[in-house]
Amino acid sequence: MRVLVAGGEGFVGRHIVVALEAAGHEVIAGVRQPAAGHLHSIACDFSRDLDPHVWISRLTGIDVVVNAIGILRESKSNSFARIHVAGPTALFQGCISAGVRRVIQISALGSPNVSEYLASKHRGDAELAKLDLDWTILRPSLVYSVSGSYGGTSLLRAMAALPAVICVPGSGEQLIQPIRAEDLALGIAGLIEKGTGSQQVIAVVGPERETLLGYLQTLRRWLELPNAIVIRVPMTVSHWVAWLGEVFSTGPLGITMWRMLQEGNVAVLPNADREFVLLSGVPPLSLHEAFALAPSFVQDRWHARLYFLAPMLRLGLALLWIFSAAVGFATPLPQSQALFASAGLPAAVVAPLVWAASTVDLILGILALIAWRPEMVAALMCVSLVIYTALVGLLLPSVWLEPFGGILKNLPLIPAVLVMGVLSRRR
Repeated sequence: MRVLVAGGEGFVGRHIVVALEAAGHEVIAGVRQPAAGHLHSIACDFSRDLDPHVWISRLTGIDVVVNAIGILRESKSNSFARIHVAGPTALFQGCISAGVRRVIQISALGSPNVSEYLASKHRGDAELAKLDLDWTILRPSLVYSVSGSYGGTSLLRAMAALPAVICVPGSGEQLIQPIRAEDLALGIAGLIEKGTGSQQVIAVVGPERETLLGYLQTLRRWLELPNAIVIRVPMTVSHWVAWLGEVFSTGPLGITMWRMLQEGNVAVLPNADREFVLLSGVPPLSLHEAFALAPSFVQDRWHARLYFLAPMLRLGLALLWIFSAAVGFATPLPQSQALFASAGLPAAVVAPLVWAASTVDLILGILALIAWRPEMVAALMCVSLVIYTALVGLLLPSVWLEPFGGILKNLPLIPAVLVMGVLSRRR
């Protein structure tokens, strides 16, 4: 069959694509920016593709649609209403016009009263259920993978890998029922193959319930890190941390994640895990079985421990550039002219040079602070460091011997800036 996976570049979507291709299906990935001339991807952007008619030509020849698109937080262009309701509804209505009968919707487990994220997911489910389609709505608990992580699962890995401590909101006894991403994907392949699950809402959960603290401790043991002291953060404090994350970051640390961790995430009905197994033919592994199958490597520890260090590095470098610009603007002109006089620079040249360098520092510092195209900004910072170090070092060789190594500190700053650029790519 030809299967369109909307969100084929996402964490869950990529696992679905791999599982379906392994099962012999032809998979088309719905992505925001399809590669030019790539036959296995099409444009798919729920923030703008809100007219059912735009989907008709894209759905030509498609037998099954799997929607794996979702966001944990809103932005100016990506609202819950668009990404979870209006966009998917347009796709589903397009399926009717294009003659695509089978639709599998990846929703989310939990009460819609917990957060707008869950409420909007359920509204999207309700719109799909109204349509005359062979639909299946899957509501997974926490989806994880041993082979990688993204978004909320990366945040949990980082929480498990903190030096010497594990911080949990409240008691840490909140229950979750994690499902391996590979098992979810294999289960979807099974549903398509067997043609089961028509017009059903199915909870997709692992075979065992785990506490949030237990999940983090399992992760920490898998990462081969020493035992840690458990710090139970009062819910009021953790709420303020989540609020700060909501305001000052773009990652999963925010109110939505906090509310979901606060409430827990398990199937309400007893033996709910058996329904997905019976319909798909795929028995999911328990958390302990999954982690026992694959060892962790140094890259896993790097990723977990760099998760919180990456924004700290970006913030530190941004403030350094901004402060450097402020010092440049504030330094009296005669002092700057006197400094460069020994290098033979005319006094008239010094003022524009200092002001230009300070302006560049200020712009780069602000761009780093707001995380605007961080890879490009990191490259420009590196270029400015090399030019500044080379010019000042050649014009004023005595600065190399200054106390506290003022210009020498530029040498480790160059790799630090490059590391910032590398760490900025989260996918």
